[in-house]
Amino acid sequence: MAQEVIISRNLQAELTAAIEAVSPDRLFVLTDTTTLALCWPVVQPFACLRDATMITINSTDEAKTLTTLANVWTALGEGGATRHSMLVNLGGGMVTDLGGFAASTFKRGIAYVNIPTTLLAMVDASVGGKTGINFRGLKNEIGVFNEARTVILDTHFLRTLDTQNIRSGYAEMVKHGLISDDADLMELLRFDIHQPDLDALSALVAKSVAIKERIVAEDPYEKGIRKALNLGHTVGHAFESLALATGHPVLHGYAVAWGLVCELYLSATRCGFPSERLHQVTHFVRETYGTFNFDCKQYDRLYELMTHDKKNSAGRINFTLLGAVGDVRINQQTTKDDIFEALDYYREN
Repeated sequence: MAQEVIISRNLQAELTAAIEAVSPDRLFVLTDTTTLALCWPVVQPFACLRDATMITINSTDEAKTLTTLANVWTALGEGGATRHSMLVNLGGGMVTDLGGFAASTFKRGIAYVNIPTTLLAMVDASVGGKTGINFRGLKNEIGVFNEARTVILDTHFLRTLDTQNIRSGYAEMVKHGLISDDADLMELLRFDIHQPDLDALSALVAKSVAIKERIVAEDPYEKGIRKALNLGHTVGHAFESLALATGHPVLHGYAVAWGLVCELYLSATRCGFPSERLHQVTHFVRETYGTFNFDCKQYDRLYELMTHDKKNSAGRINFTLLGAVGDVRINQQTTKDDIFEALDYYREN
């Protein structure tokens, strides 16, 4: 069954229809502590959720663990969930990733719906069927591909976000622009993300989701072109894991933005990506996301973290690079020296 992605016009009616399509014997809603306070009040009055059992977990990516997952399984079991039950994930990427994995594995799989409440979750985490948790200090190390029955994108939730979380999600949109075409990319780079018009942003979200949907439909299990969506993530996940290990966690989108700079540099040196576009994106990232501070003594640790990336094969790090905007080159291998040179470029520009 193909995943249904809805750009919401009436959240109550759309959620009601999604639940009625499954007709679950029991209904559960997963939130974290943040979305419980900010987003649950929006949907709590809905008649379709009147008999739902609430499950709440801690917020932030640090809670995306096996322990939290086990707590959700336990809550489902104690709440009487069967294979005919349904889980509604109301939250950001951590909630949709972990909740999707919990639903996919409990009783060998129950139906679930995603209602993403952050920009990052709307354009990335909640669409495409990737679920999972962090493990042994590595991002999304354990998980499965299993799409939600329905994803409902209601951009009114963006009003609950702070500036940092808007920018975090926007980094994934810039990535989508880079793998699409020049017109999409330049529209994103020219948008005033510092004082965003949320109505205009909603239109950009719809475009961004359409790009991801098109790629996921072509390659649902990431055997080929879906790897385009990993642009910026090989280095970005290493930055994210290093930040977590040193006790200074960063938002996922910030790490991806910094990773884009490094991987576009590799694209320029290895695949001929235009230097003008490299410098435009580098400038945008500097102005919007600041810098991730590390020194050359940490290069080996970052490299080691990259060796754990799920795209790798035969012990070699596989990058997604670009020959030009929209010209995706998957499974690109570089040397350790090349990677260190990209890290130099990041620190010096």
